[in-house]
Amino acid sequence: MFYDLNVFKTAYAMATHAGQRQAVISRNMANADTPGYKPRDIEAFQQAFENSGREVAMTATRAGHLHGSTPDQPWAEYTATASGDPNGNGVSLEQEMLKAVEVKRQHDRALAVYRSSIGILRTSLGRA
Repeated sequence: MFYDLNVFKTAYAMATHAGQRQAVISRNMANADTPGYKPRDIEAFQQAFENSGREVAMTATRAGHLHGSTPDQPWAEYTATASGDPNGNGVSLEQEMLKAVEVKRQHDRALAVYRSSIGILRTSLGRA
């Protein structure tokens, strides 16, 4: 009955995306004084999820089913728009801090979805 719960996969993907984006943002901040460094970013989760084609592709539920498996989510990393700094560095610490706050909110949202789903699952099993 509860073999394939996509809400947990989505919450996991959201948290993974937030973690990977936080790593990219922290790398940008670490290189804020590196001459010629161009800031990087990862595409938004919603955009990556919509472009993944999950709504039309069949998903394997076990190893021998459909001769396939569920692929990992590839997050496209790209060079972000750079501000004009005299040394050629395009990192703006203010923008990176705002992105870091946004990523924390995304991660908290993923955890809230997970907690809520666990609560619903426990309630449905009669273990409130």
